[in-house]
Amino acid sequence: MASSRPRRQPSADGFALMIDVLPDGLETFVNEVVPRLQDKGLFRATYRGTTLREDLGLALPPTI
Repeated sequence: MASSRPRRQPSADGFALMIDVLPDGLETFVNEVVPRLQDKGLFRATYRGTTLREDLGLALPPTI
C-alpha cells in the first residue's frame, strides 16, 4: 500500500483498514506502514497544535 502511488480523488480523504489480529496487526501497521506513508508525505508526522481542538481549528467555547 505505501509503495504504490495512490490516486488522488477529491472525495477520498483517508484509508479504511481492517486489522486482522489485534493488537499485533495494528502494531505492525503503525510500526511498518505509517513511517513509509510519512516519508511520502501521505500521513502527518507532526501536529500544529497541542490539543485536538487546535488541530481541528475549533475556537474555544465561550466561558460561562
